Amino acid sequence: MIEKGRIAYLELSLIMYATIVATSILYIPYITAQHAKRDLWLSPIWGSLTGFLIVIIIVKLSKLYPGKTLIEYCELILGRTLGKIIAVIYLFFLLHDTAIAFREYGEFIESAFLHKTPIIFVTGSIALSCAIAVHGGIETIGRCATIFMPIVLALYILIYILLIPDLNVKNMFPIMQDGVMPSIKGSIAPHAWLSQFSLMSFLIPFLTNQQKVLKWGMFSVIACVLTMVFINLGNLLLFGGILSNLHFPVFEAARYISIGSFFEHIESIVIAFWALGGFVQLSAFFYMLVLGTSQWLTLPSYKPFILPIGFLIIIFSFWSIPSFEEMIRGMGTTMPFYFLTVQLLIPILLLAVAVIRQKKSKTSQP
Repeated sequence: MIEKGRIAYLELSLIMYATIVATSILYIPYITAQHAKRDLWLSPIWGSLTGFLIVIIIVKLSKLYPGKTLIEYCELILGRTLGKIIAVIYLFFLLHDTAIAFREYGEFIESAFLHKTPIIFVTGSIALSCAIAVHGGIETIGRCATIFMPIVLALYILIYILLIPDLNVKNMFPIMQDGVMPSIKGSIAPHAWLSQFSLMSFLIPFLTNQQKVLKWGMFSVIACVLTMVFINLGNLLLFGGILSNLHFPVFEAARYISIGSFFEHIESIVIAFWALGGFVQLSAFFYMLVLGTSQWLTLPSYKPFILPIGFLIIIFSFWSIPSFEEMIRGMGTTMPFYFLTVQLLIPILLLAVAVIRQKKSKTSQP
């Protein structure tokens, strides 16, 4: 096996939590508010259906093909030629997805803090840091998630606890004034982000024990959804109707904090701690892409690919996204359907074919 390291259930859950939440809390409130308005806190609940469905599918596939990732069992299910084609389509998507995640990180850091720093230096520096973690293997990323993510989660909660005096509950009423459709339309982005639970297929083979993987996968989905609901609701109660005009409402909420005359302007601290979650997310994406590429090429090690793929990620992050405005527009229009097509339809196709082949093999037996 290419990877010798092993992770526990908690580490798998925290890695997936970071993969979904690190950027979703920045961009989803703005994107969701464009459609759902004051019902934006309901949208992640509808989006959870995709997360639960994909976890069930990936866990079922992992039981049918134990010790294999999605890249490996594509060939076992669909045959060598078609399996290789579907796997490379998924890998290309993963490269694009990873590049988007790096660009999201870079755009936020540059827009919120390092205004005069070229974005290529921001993304390049985090790519180098992630490359070191990826070289350390899945255990390194798992331990980083265990250390960093509780701190980041505590920070998310603390921001809105400190803002309790400024929160206005009236901003969320009337609920569903225009019916359920606005919140469902707003759930397109949460559906897309939660479809990334298909990436669990790259982590399950390295669990120390796989008996309760479905339970912990579901737990991770619930944690992600509750965090998105909490963040969306906190932003709504704080900003009300102007939320749809704020690209980074969580950052603006941190800037809003002022207790007396001695505890304010903590946005720099928020960015520093948020970067820890971003580091885990980007390292996980980077690792999965390098691992999957090595498995597709049937190579004995993924480490020689770390730097070349790191450069490719940076190039794609600029080539595929012309500007910040285009990126935001894409997140609310075409990108969710692109994510769902690859990350939902491919696992459904694989599971359907695998089940059919399994039934045929049973009936053909004497």
